[in-house]
Amino acid sequence: MNYTIASEFTVLIDAIESHLVGKKETIALSLATFFAGGHLLLEDIPGVGKTTLAKHLSQVLGLDFGRIQFTSDMLPSDILGVNYYNQKEGAFIFKKGPIFTSFLLADEINRSMPKTQSALLQAMEEGSISIDGTLHALPMPFFVIGTQNPHEEAGTFPLPTSQLDRFMCSFGIGYPDRDSEREILKGERGHSSTLSDSLLTPQKIEGYMKQASEVTLSETLLDFLQEIIAYTRESGLFEYGLSTRGALSLTAMAKSWAMLQGRTYATADDLQAVTSVVCSHRLQFKEGPTTAKRIHHEIFTHVRSDI
Repeated sequence: MNYTIASEFTVLIDAIESHLVGKKETIALSLATFFAGGHLLLEDIPGVGKTTLAKHLSQVLGLDFGRIQFTSDMLPSDILGVNYYNQKEGAFIFKKGPIFTSFLLADEINRSMPKTQSALLQAMEEGSISIDGTLHALPMPFFVIGTQNPHEEAGTFPLPTSQLDRFMCSFGIGYPDRDSEREILKGERGHSSTLSDSLLTPQKIEGYMKQASEVTLSETLLDFLQEIIAYTRESGLFEYGLSTRGALSLTAMAKSWAMLQGRTYATADDLQAVTSVVCSHRLQFKEGPTTAKRIHHEIFTHVRSDI
């Protein structure tokens, strides 16, 4: 992937990369998802840095951080909150659940029952929850990083396609390269318990989100985007094509990726850079394994940009 991150965002990425060595692109894509207003699903084996990424990303952004460790016996009320009767006041009082935070790490989400998963994913979509008929707004911004163990592990409940669609992007972190891992093994960098400094204010975050939404797409680029969407629906390779929500996510990510590079317009390269991370949890090949690399290869072997 060829790209050059603007200096104002490089400082954010470098601050997080000092704890997650050798993963600048993963961090940049996570930032792009946040500024695009989406949520992120990280699927990887334990111990590669999913929690480290979430913690230091929240600290650099200056957002309140909350974490829910999902288990098979967890109920929706354990994350949303509950009304209880206060005898002293003679009235029902709402006790907020851990979901009331700006930055939520939903750890091992596929270990909980579908009913609990659904409660979280509905809140992610609507930005609010409803308890006993009363609506409670969640903080803004509200960003969720969900982590998921590989489906073949015992004791997991795979998220259905309709709920996976609530996440804007999905990718893994992967192993560090040899040089980065050597630095970690020598204890020189990475995975430390040191806190990251807060580098953004709420006003700055709001400004970047607005800036990302205002990035422009030319008519030619929109033609290219629609060709990509049509290919996923009409090629016959996939069980289902990209949904309208998925198409909107692809557009928002291309814009946010362009903003990270200091541009006010998106290009075909931006679309190609983010297509696999937007589509890998939404598309399923009818035959053979589904991987981000294969999705990217199939789409861009057949859909070419004229830009």
